[in-house]
Amino acid sequence: MAGWTLSTSRTGLLIVLSAPSGGGKSSVAKALLGADTKLEYSISVTTRPKRPDEVDGRHYHFVTPDEFHHFVREGAFYEFAEVHDHLYGTRRDAIEQTLAAGRDVLMDLDVQGGLNLKRQTPDAVLIFLLPPSLDVLRHRLEKRGTDTPEVIARRLAKAEQEIRHWCEYDYAVMNDDLDLAVARVRGIVEAERHRPPRMEVHWGGDVPAGVDHR
Repeated sequence: MAGWTLSTSRTGLLIVLSAPSGGGKSSVAKALLGADTKLEYSISVTTRPKRPDEVDGRHYHFVTPDEFHHFVREGAFYEFAEVHDHLYGTRRDAIEQTLAAGRDVLMDLDVQGGLNLKRQTPDAVLIFLLPPSLDVLRHRLEKRGTDTPEVIARRLAKAEQEIRHWCEYDYAVMNDDLDLAVARVRGIVEAERHRPPRMEVHWGGDVPAGVDHR
């Protein structure tokens, strides 16, 4: 029998990581991007003040509320939401161009933003990162050293509400160990990439016996 090859083509995969504040979605996203060259990170636009360790254009695009509302009026956002008194949005043009080129996009969104996006794009893959406990979440927020006790208390109260929505996501991953959580999420991404509904298959050469050539 002559040799044969199998090639595939597909549009990009939109992957969303969500977690309550302090749940580790930024750390997991950073590790994923370092381990998977097929992923591109979607940089959100926000009115939140920049933290000392953040870089404009790398972590977020920091804008004024007036600039943000201008983008809303233009229909520039794929999704947007208000979280902890600040606005967050995802630029539509960057996402659509990357997906059309067959590249996978990784987004880390709060729960409200993730569910908003899922309603617009049912094909997106939503992964919820669960903290081991609220006590662990409190410790992580305190360790940041960026919020007052009052702000931390509000974030924890919000986290209790957000965690109730974990079952509305496609997958849930316990983030009790960073390396293990990253490995679990990578497994989900690889499995989703190989789902037949996401792929177009192109056969080359003779089709082996037992293969349904469609």
